[in-house]
Amino acid sequence: MPSQSPVTVLHVALPLPLPRAFDYLPPPAARVDATWVGRRVRVPFGSRELVGLIESLGVPEDSPTQLRHVLAVLDDEPLLHGELLGSLRWLARYYHAPLGEAIATALPASLRAGDALPETCAYGWVLTEAGRTGLPSLRKHSRIRALAERIAAAVVDEDVLAAQCDDWRAVMRTLAKRDFAQRVALPRGAMHAGIAGPALNAAQREAVDAVLAAGDRFAPMLLEGVTGSGKTEVYLAAIADCLARGKQALVLVPEIGLTPQMLRRFRTRLGVPIHALHSGLADGERAHAWASMWRGEGRVLVGTRSAIFTPLPEAGLIVVDEEHDASYKQHEGVRYHARDLALVRAKALGVPVLLGSATPSLESLQHALAGRYAHLQLRQRAGAAKPPGVRVHDVRGRTLVGGLSPDAIAAIAACLARGEQALVFRNRRGYAPVLLCHDCGWSARCARCDAATQGVAMTVHGGGRTLLCHHCGARRAAPRACPDCGGLALVPQGNGTERIEHTLAERFPDATVLRVDRGTTRHRDGLEKQLARLGDAPGILVGTQMLAKGHDLPNLTLVCVVGVDEGLFSADFRAPEKLAQLLIQVAGRGGRADKPGSVLLQTHHPVHPLLSTLLTGGYPAFAALELAQREAVRLPPYGYLALLRAEAAHEALVQEFLRDAKAAMHAIVRNAEHGAVGPSVLGPLPAPMPRRAGRARWQLQLSATRRPALHAALDAWIPRLHELKSARKVRWSLDVDPVDLD
Repeated sequence: MPSQSPVTVLHVALPLPLPRAFDYLPPPAARVDATWVGRRVRVPFGSRELVGLIESLGVPEDSPTQLRHVLAVLDDEPLLHGELLGSLRWLARYYHAPLGEAIATALPASLRAGDALPETCAYGWVLTEAGRTGLPSLRKHSRIRALAERIAAAVVDEDVLAAQCDDWRAVMRTLAKRDFAQRVALPRGAMHAGIAGPALNAAQREAVDAVLAAGDRFAPMLLEGVTGSGKTEVYLAAIADCLARGKQALVLVPEIGLTPQMLRRFRTRLGVPIHALHSGLADGERAHAWASMWRGEGRVLVGTRSAIFTPLPEAGLIVVDEEHDASYKQHEGVRYHARDLALVRAKALGVPVLLGSATPSLESLQHALAGRYAHLQLRQRAGAAKPPGVRVHDVRGRTLVGGLSPDAIAAIAACLARGEQALVFRNRRGYAPVLLCHDCGWSARCARCDAATQGVAMTVHGGGRTLLCHHCGARRAAPRACPDCGGLALVPQGNGTERIEHTLAERFPDATVLRVDRGTTRHRDGLEKQLARLGDAPGILVGTQMLAKGHDLPNLTLVCVVGVDEGLFSADFRAPEKLAQLLIQVAGRGGRADKPGSVLLQTHHPVHPLLSTLLTGGYPAFAALELAQREAVRLPPYGYLALLRAEAAHEALVQEFLRDAKAAMHAIVRNAEHGAVGPSVLGPLPAPMPRRAGRARWQLQLSATRRPALHAALDAWIPRLHELKSARKVRWSLDVDPVDLD
């Protein structure tokens, strides 16, 4: 009697917070082979249906009759395979996260839900016969006439239109409604001629040559260039070479607001369609960009943090712009760092990875100084631009109007009189940080959040009409009278971007004053539209840190920095690094063209060591000093951290879980092999904000001098945490390499 062939079991990774795969049988009569690994399947899970990914094949340990069949196989070929699936396995191991959650993080929402991979044909527009007949009837010199003339002779692809015409879609819809224009599919691989850029200077050429010399091999490079030194020109030249070799390029940027500007620049200069991927796009748009790169049709993709999961079947180069930026770190779900994953993927793909910044993270800088990264430097601004002059203004005892000193107001007035632009930087949105009763001292506090010593102040918005907690989102109307004493002397204290905008609008009624913060840029392309309103005309920008990076404003010559003192005395060991980077970046917005720039830095602590170091030696001097201090106390990049966070409605539940977790780690360290050094454990400690949105928040901090020792202990620890009874009563998460301690 012939022996039966063994039953194949599908090990399926599901988007669940459980560190295991789940076994299913394939559909009846299905022929399973190795190409099934990486395909999505729809499976029954309890009373629900979930979409997961086949991560491996196997044979059943128990009777296969105990297993359920998958309901449907959603892909004809692997959706995730090769390098990308391998990188996701690395991500799950390194950050000690379930593989199913890592895979769900990597896929666009529509693909997570089980939708088919979208079609990725490129499109263009052309006038119809009715459009050519009706063209003379369109009003001369109107936008609709200009766009109609642009597409009259031949099909123009959408990327070209996006590069050359602002807000062309709305105008094109008007033409289409009148049957004057139609959208047509373009042949795959359609290209257009790019526009040549400026000649590279010697330092830029040296940096480009270093990237080109790497060819098709892994080569990590740190491009450290002062603000305005032309790092983007280096990126463009390297990408152009990548395209000439028939390869794909991935460019990461830290903020959505930087994407439109970079897209326009890339579309103008490179002869291929440029795809975008960020959270400001609709689900279908994100899936389209992802699928285009997956098929190898897309050549260049520009995106924010999540774009690091873009498939690159023909990879040639990965660029991480502003690599120091904290927004590359994911703070929910799988807490990955996109810059670090970029390095892992580049190594697996065998391609160069270029990390660019004027203020490199201390981790990247230390790697470069140790010779692990090539260190490319651009020490001077490109073209005729000169570094701005920086003046520290001591405001102790000075009268401030809306947070601005008389010197700052006079400098802004002189700037406007010259027909130039000024930037007033205040990294706090809203009208005022707190609403205070002048009679009794009461202040508006959030009932759901607590800081280390007292309730969190609710920020005043809407010119004093609304109170908003920036931590949990709680909102309420400002009281007309003090709830404690009934007095009417309720006064907004301090200055946010709204109040500064109001002050400047009153002081300079004839000038354009624009505020750029989360409140004014929440809609699609909001930042781009705000900057377009100003253009090159004289005016004042009031903004937060979203204005500090990447934006090129040639008529901006004055930068006034208001209210940096809060960052000088933070308990977070990374605070000096973040503040130094922010100050250098925002100062670099001024004087980027042929007009000289100046920076006015208001402070109550003019002799603070951080400010003195930055003024005398710049960021390199600060970094050298900070690295020496970090090394002395074995903090990153000379030590390695992990943070176990827990929260619950009741503080006792959180403390119980963290005590049990600490005991489990101590047991692991005691039972380690002879000579092994485990991580030290600090805590349980309340988080810097012990209560947020009504939930108590505590944490354990683990530190080690060797990365392998930390991860070996975490490997043994995580399964024990899942087994703890106290873990079922709290919400907990592990953050490896945290960028903040809250």
